Amino acid sequence: MKRNAKIVRKTKETDILVELVLDGIGQSQIKTGIPFMDHMLSLMAAHGFLNLSISATGDTEIDDHHTVEDLGICVGKAINEALGKREGIRRYGQAVIPMDEALARTVIDICNRPYMAYRVPLKQSKTGSFDVQLVKEFFRALVQNSGITLHIDLLSGDDAHHVAECIFKSFGRALDQATSIEPRLGGSVPSTKGIL
Repeated sequence: MKRNAKIVRKTKETDILVELVLDGIGQSQIKTGIPFMDHMLSLMAAHGFLNLSISATGDTEIDDHHTVEDLGICVGKAINEALGKREGIRRYGQAVIPMDEALARTVIDICNRPYMAYRVPLKQSKTGSFDVQLVKEFFRALVQNSGITLHIDLLSGDDAHHVAECIFKSFGRALDQATSIEPRLGGSVPSTKGIL
């Protein structure tokens, strides 16, 4: 069973193409017009063993908000589409990832109930020219369009770049765990309701 997706989104603010393979090897080709997001999405793909191709242009002359949010929409839709009926998946995933002084925990439930708890107190609002508050907007849009419950907690960290990197890496790892196939399910859905 191939678990992949292709999402195209074109608005007056952004033009985005996302191609995703859930059962990949961590290869990525990312060009969003926002170098910091290129870096973060590449890390997410590498540590989540996703094959991810993203091409995006947006009104970054205003700021990065529209592009980052629409990237979240498209990646979320791609995850949702690639999962299909969610048969045989483990459903739950978690990862705790360090980077120097920073430590982030991500916990995922692929349950078709979009909800996000984002507990990330930041001491810095920017890394370079990138507003790190936009990381929350990316994941909020992803959650709404993928139908997952997502908890992200910063356990420690001062440097905004390190914090963001921990979050994207831990999300990739947790997503890989949650979307992996559990052979003992025999292809059934991991819910006593019989549906997700």
